[in-house]
Amino acid sequence: MVCFAFFITRLIAPKKPNPEKLTSYECGEEPTGSAWLPFNSRFYVIALVFLLFDVEMIFIFPWAIVFGSHEISSVDPRWGALSLTEMFIFLGILFLGLAYVWAKGDLDWIKPKPIAPIADTSIPQSLYEKLNADQSAYKVKEFRAEPLPHTATATATATATTDQTPPPIRKPMFKPNFKKPGNE
Repeated sequence: MVCFAFFITRLIAPKKPNPEKLTSYECGEEPTGSAWLPFNSRFYVIALVFLLFDVEMIFIFPWAIVFGSHEISSVDPRWGALSLTEMFIFLGILFLGLAYVWAKGDLDWIKPKPIAPIADTSIPQSLYEKLNADQSAYKVKEFRAEPLPHTATATATATATTDQTPPPIRKPMFKPNFKKPGNE
């Protein structure tokens, strides 16, 4: 039946492709970039857990109808207790599944585990710890706004050799070309 429906649609449907129709639909937004992007697996896990508990609601609605029905409980009062027991068992299994997924860590966001660098050296670790503990070795120098010695002499000699004329004004490397709409 499905193949027949596709065949009939292929026969009847108009065939007028254009670039707009051939693009992928992204909620009305213009599609940009490649479709082959890395997809984080945490979204897949969260979607599966959501789907599980969404389907749970489908089973709770009929139970609520049976449990709240006065006609069914007036025929046999054991129906109410039986449906309540069944629902507690059903919810218990679902909560056990949720606890398992939670304890396993599938609901946590995927976090990279830091890897400590390992260096093959003959220097003992205690020497590094001693160096890091010594705070007097690491002092921040005071900032001074003085030119460096080699640049000061270079600028002094450059100003002495010139005849005190201002530097020439640099022209832009390109000239922007603005066009008005319609003058193409």
